[in-house]
Amino acid sequence: MSEHLTGITEDLFLGGRLRLRQPRKGHRAGHDAMLLAAATAVEAGDQVVEFGAGVGAAGLALARRVGGIVLRLVEIDPQLAALARDNAAANNVAADVLVLDVTASAEAFERCALKPDSVDVVLMNPPFNDAMRHRASPDTGRASAHVADTETLDGWIGASRRLLKSGGRLTLIWRADGLSDVLAALARGFGSLAILPVHADPTKPAMRVLVRAVKGGRAPTRILAGLMLNEETGVPNKEVADMLAGGEVLPLAKP
Repeated sequence: MSEHLTGITEDLFLGGRLRLRQPRKGHRAGHDAMLLAAATAVEAGDQVVEFGAGVGAAGLALARRVGGIVLRLVEIDPQLAALARDNAAANNVAADVLVLDVTASAEAFERCALKPDSVDVVLMNPPFNDAMRHRASPDTGRASAHVADTETLDGWIGASRRLLKSGGRLTLIWRADGLSDVLAALARGFGSLAILPVHADPTKPAMRVLVRAVKGGRAPTRILAGLMLNEETGVPNKEVADMLAGGEVLPLAKP
């Protein structure tokens, strides 16, 4: 077992309705995964793929909210994928867990029954720290989950573009100061963008952006009112608390 998987914890999400086993060290599921799930619009019967699923947090949270989706979790680390498989079974969620590099060839995806133009929804939380600006974690699992090279975002968005049907939807979370990179990558084949800035509180600049894009979409880009994780007093925002408890979705997930 790799160093970052030497200890396992069991943690509760969605007000206790989702139990996840995950590494004690390294990249751990938290608010970003729950924000991503709450921002993703799906309907029963949709073919849904999560890229970089880790232990399955976002995809399984999404399946908890909307029953009847056909869920595939794509993860490059076999040990994290094994935890995702265990987590799906423990939470009685049907999910196909695939050990696969998101940047692999179309042929590699097809060998995993992921054909071009076949998916309704892709959601993803790519590695988003610029290696030139952020010191990587000494933990290899955490580093691979958080540090991107210059081609990471293009590769992940390109893979989603290949998989999605015309009119299919991509939802992603990224660091706010990298929004220009997201827009540049989405300019190839995506439109009808909706952007939700996420702030720690009303006094601070956005730290994350949640973005929904439509393959082949032509509607104008919309920037939504920012989401505040906490009030100015430091008290958690009620909307966010309700979302983390599984009782609310974010505006990107609404019609």
